[in-house]
This record gives sequence, structure tokens and C-alpha cells, in this order.
Amino acid sequence: MPSIKKVLSIAGSDCSGGAGIQADLKTFAAHGVFGMSVITSVVAENTVHMSGYQDINPDIIAKQIDDVFSDITPDAVKIGMLSCSDIMKVVFDRLKSWRPINIVVDPVMYCKNGSRLMSKDAINTLISVITPMADILTPNIPEAEEISGTKICCSEDMKKAAACIKKICGCRTVVVKGGHCKYEEERNQATDLFYDGSKFLEFTDDRIDTRNTHGTGCTFSSAIASNLALEYSTTDSIRKAKYYISNAIANDLEIGKGHGPVNHFYDMYDSYFENRFGGNINNFL
Repeated sequence: MPSIKKVLSIAGSDCSGGAGIQADLKTFAAHGVFGMSVITSVVAENTVHMSGYQDINPDIIAKQIDDVFSDITPDAVKIGMLSCSDIMKVVFDRLKSWRPINIVVDPVMYCKNGSRLMSKDAINTLISVITPMADILTPNIPEAEEISGTKICCSEDMKKAAACIKKICGCRTVVVKGGHCKYEEERNQATDLFYDGSKFLEFTDDRIDTRNTHGTGCTFSSAIASNLALEYSTTDSIRKAKYYISNAIANDLEIGKGHGPVNHFYDMYDSYFENRFGGNINNFL
């Protein structure tokens, strides 16, 4: 049997299953890689609101990381929710010791309803400690504005912010996700901007009219990490992840009363129901 690629997510847990560790593990499975997790915080949330979260003791976070790496070497690492400086510092310390490859950092600052998932005083630690480890950093518009200290209203603003983030964060590449950009909304497009210090690349798809976008950032960054583990190039990994998240949004499931989750297994459900029941999944919802 051929060996399987392994990907580790270091992130928060979403009890509603649409974002965080749960979204990451679904994304890993959809890409045919073996998923592992280090839980940094437990978040009480659903598709409507976030009730609160509790951080995991940094010593337990360190033990989780050490137990994964001492037995199973990940082919890529995705870093998501790190709520405070103490957690950031322990993650940095253990990863510095284990020296993983293919690190994707999603600088999770807010949940879908706008509630903070990172303390404001931890942003400087994020920039000085976590982002320099990133092979790919994937901020959305609000996160890019907070890191760069600039306002993003158009594509030129995205380029300026990307260049600023690349300079101050020390990451190898940055992908500014344009889903929150009003300019992109007006064009009915969703463009993610890549910058590696020498060139800009745009990854564009049609904007999808749906409210069900819970966990898109987690899913996108995990898809990138999965593709890197599968030995695709940086740009091919981003391009494939863009295709995957666009289809996961387009084939969304109506779950919950608010911003529902994307469909991580969009290309598996229909064939499963067709083969087993002779029908489409929508007939059973």
C-alpha cells in the first residue's frame, strides 16, 4: 500500500463543526491526506453566534505537538487560531525545535459574526513570532488591514497591504483573501492576491451568492497545506485550494440558522448517494 501524506492542524475547536479543527480535518480527508490536530482553544459557537472560548493550557499544547512529531512527521502544518501570546510562544518554541516543512498560517482574529478570537495585544506577538515561520500567510481583508495598518478598498490597496505584510511579517509568501473586499463585491468576483516579494498573482473566481461561508478561511488554508503535502508547488497549491473552496461554497449545505458551513465533501456526496440510493443528496435533505 502506498504511503499517505500527513498534515497537522494547530488550531481551535469549533463545536458546530464548520470551522477550526473540524473543518481542517474534513478538508484533509477530502484531499486524501492523513489529518492530525493540536487543539489550542475550545470555542463555543454555532452558525449564528459565538458564546465564548477557553484556551488550552500551554503545557498541554506543547505535549500535543511533541507527541505528534516524536511519532509521526507531518508533511505540512496548518496554523489557525492562536488566541494569546502565551499560546503563540509555546507553538513557536515547539515548532522551532521540530523544524517542520510547509507551514501555512491563517491568522485567525475573528469568527464569522465578528467576535474576536485573538486578543488585540497578541497581534505584535503574531507578527514577531508566528508569521516569520510561515511559508504561506493567508489573511482575509480585516486581518490584512489589522496587520498592515492600512485600509483596503480596491485591488491596488490589496497590493499595497500584501507588500507591507510581506515586509513586516517576514513570511515567504502572502495571500490576501478578497472575499470581504467591497470592490470585489461590486465586480461580482472573489479575487485572492498572491505576493512573494517579486511578483503579484491573482486567483479569481465568480462570487457565489450564499450566506453559507462559515469556515471558508480555515478550509482554504487547510487545502493549501494539503496540496503542499502532496508536493504541488506553492502557486499550484493555492490554485487548487481556490478551486476546492469555490466548489465547497457553491455546493453549500443548508445547515443551521445563520452562516452555514461549506460542503467539504461536495464531490463525494452525490456519487455516494447515487451509488447507494440512486438519487441526489438534495433529495434526502
